[in-house]
Amino acid sequence: MSGLGARWFAARGWTPFPFQQAVWRAVKEGDSGLLHATTGAGKTYAVWFAALNRFARPRSAPAKRGDKAAPLTLLWITPMRALAADTARALQAPLDELEIDWSIGLRTGDTGSAERARQGRRLPSALVTTPESLTLLLTRADARQTFAGLRMLVVDEWHELLGNKRGVQLQLALARLRLWNPQLIVWGLSATLGNQAHALEVLLAPGDGRLVQGEMAKELRVDTLLPPAIERFPWAGHLGLRMLPQVVAEVESAATSLVFTNTRAQSEIWYQAILEARPDWAGLIALHHGSLSREVRDWVELSLKDGSLKAVVCTSSLDLGVDFLPVERVLQIGSPKGVARLMQRAGRSGHAPGRPSRVTLVPTHSLELVEAAAAHDAVAARRIEGREAPAKPLDVLVQHLVSMALGGGFRPDELLCEVRQTWSYQALSDDEWAWALAFVRHGGHSLTAYPDYQRVEPDADGLWKVPDRRLALRHRMSIGTIVSDASLTVKYWTRGGAGGSLGSVEEGFIARLRPGDGFLFAGRLLELVRVENMTAYVRRATGKKAAVPRWNGGRMPLSSELADAVVEKLGAASRGEYASAEMRLVQPLLQVQLDWSALPTETSLLAEVLRSREGWHLFLYPFAGRHVHLGLASLLAWRLARRTPVTFSIAVNDYGFELLSATEVDWTRWLTAELFATEDLLHDVLGSLNAGELARRRFREIARIAGLVFAGRPGAQKSARQLQASSGLFFDVFRQYDPDNLLLGQAQEEVLRQELDVQRLEQTLQRLQTRRLDIRPVRRPTPLGFPLLVERMRESMSSEKLADRIRRMVEDLEKAAGTCGYRSDSIEVERETARPRTPRSRKDGTPRKKRKAGE
Repeated sequence: MSGLGARWFAARGWTPFPFQQAVWRAVKEGDSGLLHATTGAGKTYAVWFAALNRFARPRSAPAKRGDKAAPLTLLWITPMRALAADTARALQAPLDELEIDWSIGLRTGDTGSAERARQGRRLPSALVTTPESLTLLLTRADARQTFAGLRMLVVDEWHELLGNKRGVQLQLALARLRLWNPQLIVWGLSATLGNQAHALEVLLAPGDGRLVQGEMAKELRVDTLLPPAIERFPWAGHLGLRMLPQVVAEVESAATSLVFTNTRAQSEIWYQAILEARPDWAGLIALHHGSLSREVRDWVELSLKDGSLKAVVCTSSLDLGVDFLPVERVLQIGSPKGVARLMQRAGRSGHAPGRPSRVTLVPTHSLELVEAAAAHDAVAARRIEGREAPAKPLDVLVQHLVSMALGGGFRPDELLCEVRQTWSYQALSDDEWAWALAFVRHGGHSLTAYPDYQRVEPDADGLWKVPDRRLALRHRMSIGTIVSDASLTVKYWTRGGAGGSLGSVEEGFIARLRPGDGFLFAGRLLELVRVENMTAYVRRATGKKAAVPRWNGGRMPLSSELADAVVEKLGAASRGEYASAEMRLVQPLLQVQLDWSALPTETSLLAEVLRSREGWHLFLYPFAGRHVHLGLASLLAWRLARRTPVTFSIAVNDYGFELLSATEVDWTRWLTAELFATEDLLHDVLGSLNAGELARRRFREIARIAGLVFAGRPGAQKSARQLQASSGLFFDVFRQYDPDNLLLGQAQEEVLRQELDVQRLEQTLQRLQTRRLDIRPVRRPTPLGFPLLVERMRESMSSEKLADRIRRMVEDLEKAAGTCGYRSDSIEVERETARPRTPRSRKDGTPRKKRKAGE
C-alpha cells in the first residue's frame, strides 16, 4: 500500500499490520470508526498515518524561517495530561523525517500562558488536548472560524472517557464540531473494552462507523508471587508488606519495573518500604501518583522513557498508554479488582508489537490468592468488563449551554437538534430542554432574584449569549466535569518563606493534623509547620510516627467478571479441585471453611448464622462487590425490620456482608425469597438508606458542574467545607421551594446508579433467586466471615486496639482449627490502610449516615 505511512514503515524495515492498513483504507474513503487493539500494538501509528496519508503533503522545498505550517487539521483528544505530552512527542517524529509541513501543539491545563497566547493567534496543524480544553476552545467567540479547517478527530483511550461525564462532555463537543464540519472523520482508540458495539455507537451513531479489530498474537503473561505461608483467617486492610523481600527480589531481577498499587496511600507506604529495604536504590526508584506536582511526575515519566530508573511505585496515574519501552516487569500489589484494569497495567511492559507483556500479582492477604487464580483464567478467556455511557446528565447539559452561549451564541431550536444527535441526550424531552434553558436564563423558579444565576439571555435577534463579562470569566474557570475534594498545596517551609511545591493533599487529611505532626508524602517523612491560604507548609522530619494521607475514591469494587471467576474457583474447590498453584497454597484456608461451614458455588448462596456475645450474626456471600453489598444489606435489613422489630449493624466487603442484631433473629424463618424480590426495588432501596443525605453529598458535584457554586480563582480556592455548605444550601432551597428541580432528581439517580449500582443490585437479586440457599449454623467465625467482623470492629476501635483484638481472635481461631498439617509463620498484624467504616443501622434497619470513604 502506497502513502506516507508505508514509506515511513519501509524505511525501518517494518511491515504494516493488517489492522493498520484497514484504518488507512477507511480514512482514505472518509469513514469513521473505532480501533480496538492490544496495548503496544501500534494503534497510534494506525490513525496518525491514516491522517497524514489523506491530509498531509511533503514539503516541495526546504523549510524556511517564517514559513507557516498547515492550519488546524486534526484534533487528538486524550484523557490525561501526561498522556498528552507523550503523544505529542510520538506524533512529531514522523513529521521531521518525512519533511511534512505540519506543526504539533499541546493544550492542557499545564500549558503555559505564552503558549496559549501563540495558539490564540494560530493553532497548530495537529492539536493534542483534553475534553476540558477542547470545550474551553469552543467558548471562543470565533470558535467556528477556528475549527473551519478541521478534518479529523481522534479520541485516544476512549474506554477511559466512555463511562463518565467527561465522555458526555466530549459527545457534546463532537456534536458541535460535526455541525460545523459534516465530513469530519472521527476515530476512537481502545485496548480494553468488553462492549465495543456500545462504545462505537456512543462515539458515532448506530451503524455509522467501522469497528476494526487489531487482532495480534500478543502474549500476555499473568503469574502470582506466592507467599511462603498463608493465614487461614485473613482480613482486608493490611498491606502485605511481609511480601516485601520477594517484591524487592523481583525488582532486582529486571532492568526497569512498575509496581502498581490501588491507592495513593498504599503507593506511599510501599515506596518507603522498598527504599528502607534497599537504601542503595535511592535515586533509582521513584514514586508516581496524581497528587504529586507536575514537575515530579514529568521527571519520573522522562526518566522511565530513557531507562534511568530501576522501578517506579505508582497508581492508576500510569495506567494509560504512555510509551515506556524500557519497562520489563509489572507487579500489581493486591487484587486488581477488574480484568480490564489488570490487562491495561500488564500492557505497560513489553509496550511494542511482538513483545510479551507480563504482570505479576502480589497478594496482600490469603483470599487474594483465589482472586489471583481467578484473574488468570479471566484474562485468558478475555472476560473484559463493559462500560456504559451516562444517560442525560443535566448538569453537564447546563454547563454546555453556557459554553455555547459564549462560543458565538446559540438559537434554542437549532441547539436542541444538535444536542439530540449525541447518544447521552438522544431521549432528552422537550420539558427537560425547557427546564435547562430556564435554569441558565434565570436560575429556575427559586433563583430568579439573583443576578449571578442569570447567565444567558437572548438578544434582539433571538441569539442566546452571556451578557456579563464577569460571569463569562467565572464560567471559563469552571469548565469541566472532574470534581474532587478541595486540596491543599504542600510546600516546603524555609526561613525566607515558601519553598518548592511537592504536590497536593486533600483538605480533610490536613485538618486532622496539628503543627509538629508527621506524615508520609511524596516518599518523604514530613512535619507539618503551618496551614495558610490553602497551603500546607512542611519541613523534613525524622523519627516520627507517620500518618499516611488518605485520598477519596480509592476503593474499587470487585467487577462482576472477576467476581464470577472467583466463585467458579471456589465451586471447584468445594469439589476437591485445586488446579493452580495459588489454589493449592490456599487449600488449608478453604479446607477450614469447608470443615466449619461450606463454600459458595455457582449454584448456591452461602449463608452462615452465628450466635456470639455480641448477638446474632448473619454472614451472606453474594460476591457482587462492596457497592452492591451495601445496598443489598441495607435492603434486607429494612425489609426484615418492616416485618419484625429489629436493629442491625452492617459490615460489607467485596465477597459478602454481615448483619448483626442484639436480639434473636431466626434466619431460617426470615431468609426467604421475599427478601430477595425485585418488585418495588427502587422504592425499597430509597427507603432502606439515608437517601436524602446521600443525595445531598452527590449534589455537591452536580452543583459545581452546573455552575451553582464557584470553586474560586487560582490562589483563592474555596475550602471543601465552604463548597459543601453552599451546595447544601441550594439543595435545601430547591427541596423546599423548587421540588421539581431536575438536578434534585439527578442527584438521587446518580446515588442509585453510581454509589449503590442499583442495576447490578437488581441483577444480583435475580441471580440469587435462582440459587439454592445454603444456610449453615456455625460455632465461630469462618475464614470468609472473619474479614467482615474486622470491617465492623473498625467502627468503634482505634487501630492499636483493633490490632490487639485481631491478634487475640486469630490465635483463638487458629487453636480451634488445629494444625492438620498446616504450617504458619508467627501471627503478625501489619500496618493497615485506612478503610471506610460501615454505618451502623437505626432501629428501623436503615443505616446511619455513612462516613465518607477514604483510602
